[in-house]
Amino acid sequence: MGLSEQIQKDMVDAMRSRSELKLSTLRMVKAALKNKEIDKRAPLDEKEAQQILATMIKQRRDSIEQFQKGGRQELADKEAAEIVIIEAYLPKAVGEEEISAAVKATIAEMGSPTMKDMGTVMKNAMAKLQASGARVEGKMVSEAVKKQLGKDL
Repeated sequence: MGLSEQIQKDMVDAMRSRSELKLSTLRMVKAALKNKEIDKRAPLDEKEAQQILATMIKQRRDSIEQFQKGGRQELADKEAAEIVIIEAYLPKAVGEEEISAAVKATIAEMGSPTMKDMGTVMKNAMAKLQASGARVEGKMVSEAVKKQLGKDL
């Protein structure tokens, strides 16, 4: 069953259980996927659909930060709940230890890169992590690369 079909099935379940937050979140996800499909003028593959969901999660994290700065904790909590719902449709995210290990391995393979080579290290580390099929957040990889390259200096 594809991602869109799973979301549709879960929307029906949310309607039956009268779960308003889940239903509204799934409708938002379905609309985002459909809009991208319309823009592309072709059906989305799994990778593209997952990329859209990852973007939605990133947007929610940014919103949480802004709501907390503005003292709107109830809205931040709502965004956090939406993240949990959306994450259920994505592969498990890679942990900090795994990211750190991949970054160390990439740096070792490249010899002794400097801070100037951060982009190359990032690209290689992201490729290595994504090859395993897991979901990776670029911000976490960036922080790990900065930390590792900073140690070497």
